[in-house]
Amino acid sequence: MHIEQHILDKVNEWLTPTFDEQTQNAIKEMMTSNPKELEESFYKNLEFGTGGMRGVMGVGTNRINKYTLGKNTQGLSDYMIQSFPNEQLKVAIAYDCRHNSNTLAKVVADVFSANGIHVYLFSDMRPTPELSFALKHLNCHAGIVLTASHNPPEYNGYKVYWQDGGQLVPPQDDEIIQKIEALNYNEIKFEANENLIEYIDTQIDDAFCKSTIANASFNTPSSAKENLKIVYTSLHGTSIKAIPNVLAQAGYSDVNIVPEQAEPNGDFPTVKSPNPEEPEALTMALALAEKVNGDIVIGTDPDSDRLGVAVRDTNGKMILLNGNQTMVIMTAFLLEQWKRAGKITGNQFIGSTIVSTPMMLELASAYDVECKVGLTGFKWIAKFIKDFPQLQFIGGGEESFGFMVGDAVRDKDAVGATLLVCEIAAQAKAAGSSLYKELLNLYVDFGFYKEHLISLTKKGISGLQEINQMMIDLRENPVAEINGQRVVCIEDYDNSTSRNLISGEVESISIPKSNVLIYYLEDGSKICARPSGTEPKIKFYFSVNGTVDQIEDITTVEKELDEKIKNIIAAMQLN
Repeated sequence: MHIEQHILDKVNEWLTPTFDEQTQNAIKEMMTSNPKELEESFYKNLEFGTGGMRGVMGVGTNRINKYTLGKNTQGLSDYMIQSFPNEQLKVAIAYDCRHNSNTLAKVVADVFSANGIHVYLFSDMRPTPELSFALKHLNCHAGIVLTASHNPPEYNGYKVYWQDGGQLVPPQDDEIIQKIEALNYNEIKFEANENLIEYIDTQIDDAFCKSTIANASFNTPSSAKENLKIVYTSLHGTSIKAIPNVLAQAGYSDVNIVPEQAEPNGDFPTVKSPNPEEPEALTMALALAEKVNGDIVIGTDPDSDRLGVAVRDTNGKMILLNGNQTMVIMTAFLLEQWKRAGKITGNQFIGSTIVSTPMMLELASAYDVECKVGLTGFKWIAKFIKDFPQLQFIGGGEESFGFMVGDAVRDKDAVGATLLVCEIAAQAKAAGSSLYKELLNLYVDFGFYKEHLISLTKKGISGLQEINQMMIDLRENPVAEINGQRVVCIEDYDNSTSRNLISGEVESISIPKSNVLIYYLEDGSKICARPSGTEPKIKFYFSVNGTVDQIEDITTVEKELDEKIKNIIAAMQLN
């Protein structure tokens, strides 16, 4: 097959003595036996995005390997040396259960140490939220996690955290990317200064566990904790290193771990996808719950930042909650606890995202706290904490199964969220209620909000063009009416405007620019369109709501809301 010259130029560079013999031999093997794979490995540089990079492991510029990660780390080292002159720089490094994560983490540590930076390297895999905690606990300037979250087994990744414990946000991200892109591979310092690499483990584990219990415990009686039957699965990931110990230390003794999924394994052999957003991932946990008559099922993703929750409905059947539901339950509980403790003074806030349920705004209003809403991604919630030090952060989440309790961790945290949701479930059961009934009560008190997500994937370049055209049409030829309801407002985050279609008034949006459009209908329905920046995919988020006078009416109202979502989708020709 014909390979473009610019690709061959990259290949030839990787065949020079800058790269080790093993790498060169792998490239030569691809040249003779798999030229298509060679092209895939070198046709572009693996992009360092706003929080780091993620990709398939292998040799080449478009793969995760010691050289692409080494270049990242060298660029980050140069940036840190420039940003913090005359300081002894410190970084913390953690890694997950994926193949090569431990060896790649050592490469990253080597490069930092070769640049005179003190490295705290976890001696074994740890949950991502523990890295965010450790970074702050040890007063580091930055942190790295080697993880690809819930991507397939052939992937790995590199996430970057800054001084505050949150992921990189502008302007640091662009400045660091420029440093990385300006480097040549022969400028990477791989020769470690082992005297600057310090291994960390149980001391940080104990501090993280203590902090989690302090943040996510709310005076639940011991008898209530002991009476809650928990089923938990780590889905072969890192949470097994933290969650069982946190639950035990917090007083939860009836924890049933799915044995087949308890062993960390980068192949994730028992699931198609180790993603608790996918109902299928919790199949084994749900089966165990039926066997032991569990009250609650909790599953976490490989790096333990997301959690999925299943509870028993009013008929005793196990049902999966979505991310919006778990977020609302946890936020409402936190707000009530703060209120009872007399800690709500008008200087508190909760956090959410533009594609998550508007019910968060209703909760904030009812408890007289602010709800700060940002773009998708927890780095924006972490940025709120940094930007508004005069305000106390209570908690916050996003629809994609992430939640954060307090500010000790500055990223979504399945460890703290697991303990919190167990506290809620234990207290509810002790009071003759249940987690599910508590959710229904919230619908009666604040309105029944129902969300739905459609993800459309188109093929190839033409698919990307089709998605671009969809966004152009929605912007330039906005729909005036959907399902018999007038569109009253359109928020365009690409040009930072909010336009009232009734009054014609245009206001500016202070949230950073992003290719997102939100339509608001006169009945309170919300439709959000958000294309992927890296693949031919577009997501549509729907939120509708209705009034519920009593729990007995919820089934009827839910059917009406499901029908409304179905009609909106049909009206927009998305089915």
